[in-house]
Amino acid sequence: MHMADVLISPAVGGVLWAASAASATYATVKIKNELGDKKIPIMAVSGAFVFAAQMINFTIPGTGSSGHIGGGILLAGLLGPFPALLTIAAVLAIQCLFFADGGLLALGCNIFNMGVIPTLIIYPLLFKPLLTKGIKLSRLSLASIVSVVVGLQLGAFGVVLETLASGITALPFSVFVLLMQPIHLAIGIVEGIITAAVLGFVYQMRPEILETSEQRVPLGTGVSIKKPLIALGIITLLVGGLLSIFASAYPDGLEWAMEKTAGTTELEAEGPAFRQAEAIQEATAFMPDYNFRDAGEDGSAIGTTVAGIVGAAFTALLAGAAGFVIYKVKRSKAA
Repeated sequence: MHMADVLISPAVGGVLWAASAASATYATVKIKNELGDKKIPIMAVSGAFVFAAQMINFTIPGTGSSGHIGGGILLAGLLGPFPALLTIAAVLAIQCLFFADGGLLALGCNIFNMGVIPTLIIYPLLFKPLLTKGIKLSRLSLASIVSVVVGLQLGAFGVVLETLASGITALPFSVFVLLMQPIHLAIGIVEGIITAAVLGFVYQMRPEILETSEQRVPLGTGVSIKKPLIALGIITLLVGGLLSIFASAYPDGLEWAMEKTAGTTELEAEGPAFRQAEAIQEATAFMPDYNFRDAGEDGSAIGTTVAGIVGAAFTALLAGAAGFVIYKVKRSKAA
């Protein structure tokens, strides 16, 4: 559900950039004790995992469409809402700048739709209340599926509202919304099941990770996170380096809805803001579309593998560095 720049006006893009930046600043300020030294590597590895997992587009049977996970609820379950927002923002920034996935003008929209909504709205208002009687696998599965579905529905509706506010006449509200919501309902169910499986896997290995994230307290000194980190790291390498080769070739839910509404996914936009944003991305994106620059239209399996591994590594570095700096600054101020 990564929006391209052609789907928004510069004004709408600017407003959502400001809203997402304000949300990230708020999250940074609100982080207190939850980012102990043991949560920082989890922040890095889980961010890398979400990057790799987003490369896997799964087919939605009978539709000619595909989807991928957003990862906001998954990260919030592992890290808590505020570190999760910063981590998903790192994922989306790496995708945008280095792989040209999602527009630069639209980056604020993508962070808001895929990050702010699930982590700062759905997690505290829906996910946590469903676990008030304690974390059990059955409740965790229910909370994951319901929260992801509702969050993705709100995110998809956000896309529709942002195109409406931008005056994109090729995507009339009534038609576009009637296509966006059902396809993202199907995608949300699949993502919810994946989220439940991953959170359940981590919970069975080390329940303290989810419990401390819900309580916003650091992991205890006697809690070992070695096994979960190794497991998530191996899964990340397998998903980004191997399974990404077999991703569905069908358009994702947003592209599918665009094609059904406008007859094409190749909308056009003119203006200096669009040209400048495109020029920046062309300069920074060393592996556009998750492949080598000279891979051609058919792409290269090796290029996809390299992109998955390199992108996951960059995301881990950025998310981990953000967590480390915030932790050190907070700790210094407390001292």
